[in-house]
Amino acid sequence: MRQFLRDNGLSIALLSLFLISLVGQALAGWRAQAEELRLHELPAIGFTDYLASGHFISAVFENWESEFLQMAAYVVLTIFLFQKGASESKKPDEPNPEDESPSARRSDPDAPWPVHRGGLLLKLYSHSLSIALVTLFLASFWLHLVGSTRRMNEEALMHHQPTQTMVETLGDPGFWYESFQNWQSEFLSIAVLLVLGIYLRERGSPESKPVAAPHTATGH
Repeated sequence: MRQFLRDNGLSIALLSLFLISLVGQALAGWRAQAEELRLHELPAIGFTDYLASGHFISAVFENWESEFLQMAAYVVLTIFLFQKGASESKKPDEPNPEDESPSARRSDPDAPWPVHRGGLLLKLYSHSLSIALVTLFLASFWLHLVGSTRRMNEEALMHHQPTQTMVETLGDPGFWYESFQNWQSEFLSIAVLLVLGIYLRERGSPESKPVAAPHTATGH
């Protein structure tokens, strides 16, 4: 168990922080929703009912959507674009192991099994990371749309207004405002990390270049 925790400590810590934050968001959102209902002289809803409400679903997947978009875009852009001096960029002036053809490693017994199989399966596996991230983005976008439609309809019922469909939500500037306000912050944060990583260091972190590395050094 000790070795398992050591070998998987980073993912365990991040997932634990995620769950703590998600529970905190749910509890705080439930209280905020209860106060809003009270102001409209409506009965409060239970915690489990709140988890299925548009208020909660929209807020959760609005953020997930932007995170997965940022990661998918970053993975794909780093295939074609370079940033000299950045630890996360490929080296622009020399061969990079990331570009090596996997077919050359088919005889390697430690290679993943799709490398041994080859063909279409290997082509899919060669792009499986971007496929997974794009799929997660599209799923989160869809659930954000579902949640936003539900939330808008819940608010419409409070004010005795007509409800709307998901297609109508797609044309609502408020829905796109929610998306773009998160997208821009995600792209800014990754750009800031990329540029700061050229000149600043964090000893012991694989996300940073070695402390003594020159600013012009690209990649690890």
